[in-house]
Amino acid sequence: MKVDVLVIGGSAAGIVAALTAKSNYPEKNVLLVRKEEKALVPCGIPYIFGELGGSDKNIIPDSGLQSGGVDLKIGEVFDIKKDEKICELSSGEKIEYEKLIIATGSTPLIPKWLKGAELENVFTIPKDKVYLDKMFEKVKSLQNIVVVGAGFIGVEISDELKKVGKNVTIIEKQKNILSLAFDEDVSQIAQALLESRGVIIKTGCGIKEVVGVEKAEEVLLENGEIVKADVVILSIGYQPNSSLAKKAGIKINERGFIIVDEYMRTDDYDIFAIGDCAEKRDFFTRKLNSIMLASTATSEARVAGMNLYILSAVKTFGGTIAIFSTAFGGTGFGAAGLTEYMAKKEGYSIVVGSFEGTDKHPATLKNTHKQFVKLIVAKESGVILGGEVVGGESTGELINIIGLAIQNKMTIGAILTAQIGTHPLLTSAPTNYPLIKAAQVVSQKIRASLFRN
Repeated sequence: MKVDVLVIGGSAAGIVAALTAKSNYPEKNVLLVRKEEKALVPCGIPYIFGELGGSDKNIIPDSGLQSGGVDLKIGEVFDIKKDEKICELSSGEKIEYEKLIIATGSTPLIPKWLKGAELENVFTIPKDKVYLDKMFEKVKSLQNIVVVGAGFIGVEISDELKKVGKNVTIIEKQKNILSLAFDEDVSQIAQALLESRGVIIKTGCGIKEVVGVEKAEEVLLENGEIVKADVVILSIGYQPNSSLAKKAGIKINERGFIIVDEYMRTDDYDIFAIGDCAEKRDFFTRKLNSIMLASTATSEARVAGMNLYILSAVKTFGGTIAIFSTAFGGTGFGAAGLTEYMAKKEGYSIVVGSFEGTDKHPATLKNTHKQFVKLIVAKESGVILGGEVVGGESTGELINIIGLAIQNKMTIGAILTAQIGTHPLLTSAPTNYPLIKAAQVVSQKIRASLFRN
């Protein structure tokens, strides 16, 4: 079999890359190969265990690929012969390609040192419907759940399991939950909200061992404390699934990611890599980082899909801006770019400003939510480095706007003079818009420091 463009991997990155390739090069035939019968919505996985009541309501429909002119094959690629430009499937079938996009994603991290990780009822959170369906059935009949790791997935799955009446304890080695995305002030708001909903949170101490004979029974913490556990969910991170590329002789960096340039090309210019398996560099410092987000993956996918045959200087990827959002208890949390802590650690001279208003106006309207906005700004240039938001349903879109401002190196002055549309039911008041008011606080601090000097 011969195709023009072959995409390996059928999650968010692979789907977007395939559709973008077909859209930009309609004369080319595009084939996507994935090993799963059904692809899951990655960010919807935690909600399988609560609100969705199972994985069947969290499926990415294949109709989008079909309507976009992309062919689909279910199978597993186990070998890439890059010199011959051939991929071999586990079935023995061979596919010849002109251009190849590797979107093999990531796999859950299980520490080699963790004793008891092999016990029954110890789970991870892969993007695997078959695995998650079995996990769902097991968890349904058990009561005491310990979640190890308080990143976004750990926090979201904990809240969902609490919704269905489970006893949930989160174990987090760091001082605060969600510490890679938020500063301490915002993390503490999230923790207080989770605790008010009945989730037990233990921070500042990691897990030492899962204890049990055949099944998980308890978790032993580093401080000697023992927590009862019928189920242990390891949510302590992911590692790039780059073994296929490594086997093919494609260059891998020291963190295990496939090395790519700004067009997402590997060292073989006919092979691209995108998503969790592809190398990430920080937007600000260009240092290697390990951020794995569907939003980043799909951005990389569009870059790769557009640049397969013709390069364009305006279609490059400028680096990873960590843009996160989550919600529980009717409250949304969003973060983009550098936190205050990270900015200081990198050596930036910064000014921080925040403001709390409401997401509708007047605040007496039904379902109005407080909206807190925090901005981290480079002192000398006024360029926005990061932002954090706590609010209602509009939080996700507002943090995306802040992310766009960061990507375009907007300054506080640009935010202060931004033309915005407002409506009582949809936004804050134009006179009290929290994003602009937070920018105003930063501006006042910068002006005050100039007068003092």
